[in-house]
Amino acid sequence: MAEVKPEDMVHHPPMDQLQGFEYCIDSNPSWGEAIALGFQHYILSLGTAVMIPTMLVPLMGGNDHDKARVVQTLLFVTGIKTLLQTLFGTRLPTIIGGSYAFVVPILSIIRDPSLAQIADGHTRFVQTMRAIQGSLIVSSSIQIILGYSQLWAICSRFFSPLGMVPVVALVGLGLFERGFPVVGRCVEIGLPMLILFVALSQYLKHVNVRHVPVLERFSLLICVALVWVYAHILTASGAYKHTALLTQFSCRTDRANLISSALWISIPFPLQWGAPTFSANHAFGMMAAVVVSLIETTGAFMAAARLASATPPPAYVLSRGIGWQGIGTLLDGLFGTGTGSTVSVENVGLLGSTRVGSRRVIQISAGFMIFFSMLGKFGALFASIPFPIFAAIYCVMFGIVAAVGLSFLQFTNMNSMRNLFIVGVSLFLGLSIPEYFSRYTTSAQQGPAHTKAGWFNDYINSVFSSPPTVALIVAVLLDNTLDVREAARDRGMPWWARFRTFRGDSRNEEFYTLPFNLNRFFPPS
Repeated sequence: MAEVKPEDMVHHPPMDQLQGFEYCIDSNPSWGEAIALGFQHYILSLGTAVMIPTMLVPLMGGNDHDKARVVQTLLFVTGIKTLLQTLFGTRLPTIIGGSYAFVVPILSIIRDPSLAQIADGHTRFVQTMRAIQGSLIVSSSIQIILGYSQLWAICSRFFSPLGMVPVVALVGLGLFERGFPVVGRCVEIGLPMLILFVALSQYLKHVNVRHVPVLERFSLLICVALVWVYAHILTASGAYKHTALLTQFSCRTDRANLISSALWISIPFPLQWGAPTFSANHAFGMMAAVVVSLIETTGAFMAAARLASATPPPAYVLSRGIGWQGIGTLLDGLFGTGTGSTVSVENVGLLGSTRVGSRRVIQISAGFMIFFSMLGKFGALFASIPFPIFAAIYCVMFGIVAAVGLSFLQFTNMNSMRNLFIVGVSLFLGLSIPEYFSRYTTSAQQGPAHTKAGWFNDYINSVFSSPPTVALIVAVLLDNTLDVREAARDRGMPWWARFRTFRGDSRNEEFYTLPFNLNRFFPPS
């Protein structure tokens, strides 16, 4: 075999910005394309907006009407939070939606004896919602203080490209349970969706209509429409008449009961469930979820910047975004969404799938959320899409985000045994420890931490059930204690240093400057 010459070997130099994007963060497609892409992001965001209330509202004692109202409220507030974040926060093209990180402390509130003993279901639902609202309002102060005081910017000085690899990777990989395990609940719908989406978005992506790569850019809308019709045909033909209840719930297009339960017009408003109630025990437990969502959001912001073809957000901008996320969690508490805030990871992945990282597209998507949440019946129609369809899309989107995390390895020296150790251990423990907590909770019906102090249990069970949070703790600890002085170049710090301050790179002003000339009043550090 002929010897390979050095000049024939392929070399890919590290890139500050991801290449090959049709539209980056501050460039915009035509209005027609932008509206269609915004509607596509809206459809994708429905998965989480419906799944969280579907899981929690029945446990709170609520009925289908209550569930429909919570879904509408969550979508309405998601639209507001997204507009605030894209205008005044990091300005990255990110949707700020509901978070699964808050499930552990919310379940603790639901199981509180003072609430669980209420006999009437609707009364119990309202009282539980008020308790959740109070906890969210109090705990939101953590993110608001850390963000606007720039304390999170100071904490981020301990981050490096090497430390961010497992955190960003596990923002995607850590959600594996919402992927194929949910597809498998109705494989005759989920698997065709997965195969069709990959085929259209990747293998047929060069099919153009009037110079627009329609199948690459709008494959999600096309696939959802086709498979949704297919699922409706199966439902109408009686294919699931004699199947198990779980199969019917996962496969049928008429099991969510959202359309029949939703009002034609309903505008969510603050304190719609009544005055929030406050409990120190509940609030302290909820603070753990706020910290977890803060870390998960940080990783998602890093991924979104890469998939918007922007430079990494400077520490000042990152902290500003966390402050606005705290405002988002405060709005969750005021309106009563039943959960807190985080970046929608699936929508970050869609930026890469469509190769459109435009901020305007996400802002249009937020407009759709607000509009359809007020037109209850129409919003409920789209929200009745079976979960396995969303799960099939998640298999791709979460994978893209995970791969973005791994792409930070290009700025580090992976021929260093130190770096291999840190990445390997943090990735493994980031998956293994939360899996232990999940299995323990499933078998014992309580978390590994089950002392008499409920708030302490929520802290431990929330923090160590989050893969990105465990990965951050392990990676940052090891990266800042193992041979730090000798390993600065291996960690990627010379490249990272330019993006730690707002004025460190000229592109930061282009991507992250506030609108309406607000930087005059809030000068970046």
